[in-house]
Amino acid sequence: MEHETVWGTIRYSILFMFLLSVGMSMALVHSPKIKWDKVKKRMLFLGSASLLVSLVTYVQFPTTWVYFGVLHFILVASLFGLLFLSYPRLTLITILFILVGYFFGWLHVHGLFTLLQAPLHLPLGYSEDVVRFFPWFAVVLMGTSMIVYGFHKKLHLQKIKIKIHNPIAFLGRHSLIVYLIHQPILFAILSFFSIQFRNI
Repeated sequence: MEHETVWGTIRYSILFMFLLSVGMSMALVHSPKIKWDKVKKRMLFLGSASLLVSLVTYVQFPTTWVYFGVLHFILVASLFGLLFLSYPRLTLITILFILVGYFFGWLHVHGLFTLLQAPLHLPLGYSEDVVRFFPWFAVVLMGTSMIVYGFHKKLHLQKIKIKIHNPIAFLGRHSLIVYLIHQPILFAILSFFSIQFRNI
């Protein structure tokens, strides 16, 4: 139980920071107005990547395949997030509403899951990766709010001069591609060691 709690805390902490950066980057890219050409390109990439993840996991794990993982969530949250960029006060109210609603159990999509479970063969219980729209959409909105209200400027991060080498900058600009590539590599490595330990 303690082991599961530690790993769960690590997972949620990483997910929180990742989705917070999604919101921050969204606000930075689409300031002062939404750049629809970039939206189309991003949606095409995320849509294709999400579909690929679902297909691969459905073949590999037919009873626990990924139907709404991190990439699926970012795809949907990026679209809904655009609606809030020009309404900072509404964004704050929505964040509060989501957090309070989730805490009291008001916000859930059980009905939608029940409707789609049979036709899409969605896993009844465990999934290899699932990110609930609530409460995690609130984290994305927190990221956009940090930029809209200039929180990053208040931290005076622009005054900190850090020399970033080209390889690191490249990884940052292509983080989604890095995310897609690292998953099968880590899975292959862990599978290899798992087989080796079983043979000992």
